[in-house]
Amino acid sequence: MTSASRLTLAQARQFAGLASDCIQRELPSSIQHLITGDADLRRPRDLHPAFYGCLDWHSAVHGHWMLVRLLRKVPSLPDPTPIRAALDANLTAAHVAAEVAYFAGPGRQSFERPYGWAWLLQLAAELHVWDDPDARRWSVHLAPLTEAIVARYLGFFPKQTYPVRTGVHANTAFGLGLALDYARATGDAALAQLIVERATTYYAADRDAPAGWEPGGEDFLSPALAEADLMRRVFAPGELATWLHGFLPHGLPPALQRPAIVSDRSDPKLAHLDGLNLSRAWCLRAVAGALPEGDSLRDAFTAAGDAHAAAGLAHVATGDYAGEHWLASFAVYLMT
Repeated sequence: MTSASRLTLAQARQFAGLASDCIQRELPSSIQHLITGDADLRRPRDLHPAFYGCLDWHSAVHGHWMLVRLLRKVPSLPDPTPIRAALDANLTAAHVAAEVAYFAGPGRQSFERPYGWAWLLQLAAELHVWDDPDARRWSVHLAPLTEAIVARYLGFFPKQTYPVRTGVHANTAFGLGLALDYARATGDAALAQLIVERATTYYAADRDAPAGWEPGGEDFLSPALAEADLMRRVFAPGELATWLHGFLPHGLPPALQRPAIVSDRSDPKLAHLDGLNLSRAWCLRAVAGALPEGDSLRDAFTAAGDAHAAAGLAHVATGDYAGEHWLASFAVYLMT
């Protein structure tokens, strides 16, 4: 990682401020909510008492993850008391029980699948590995929802015949990658085994990816790079190199070397492209680091990762809630 994208104390404080400003900010809210009767007509905070902020459920979840990550990784973070207080207020046993009940409601099998699921497991993993009294308490409170999400992975993915290859929330590779990290961090062998099997079934035979078609106009994930980032978790380095050279037989396409252009950061869909630059950066760097020394793709992946990191990190604090409710989480994931 270059010094230009190494997290500084000033950045940690700025990013924590962005998340702290939204995890308890109910409105504006863009909820994905199936209404089956009058009883379902409820405000966001009543539907999701733990994760009602940050415009939508998944952004609230990874906002919580980011704050926990910063508290753990940056022990000198200024003013941690209000952050801990906000996490403590949101991550209560009663609030999590309400979240579990929401997931169990009729017609909600696909709610937040798999993007929100993956970030919830990322939050659970972060709490699991942190030796901190608050983290241990929050982890216990979160456990019923964590278990419900793991059950959804185990129940759903054996039924999903084909992967979803999109640049937004439904992307299968991204959802499997973060869940595999959780499974390995917590020792969940059944989940890890399922994900490795699904990844191999979905992607091991892929060749000549149409990466030159990227990006899509509202992408915050690269379909090609999210897949490569999953497979570097699954394959040994030599296997990864063989697969990757078949997946990108002509090298890293120019379309994946150039950061995406964002024309209007007040538009919530166009602002996705700032997140694309950040997520591309972490995929490019992670894959480069997993390739064997001397592999011909390493330098190209590293250089493109640095270019995307610089472009994305320049626009985390955009001045508009369309980006500021979520981009800091992507920046912290990249930088830590």
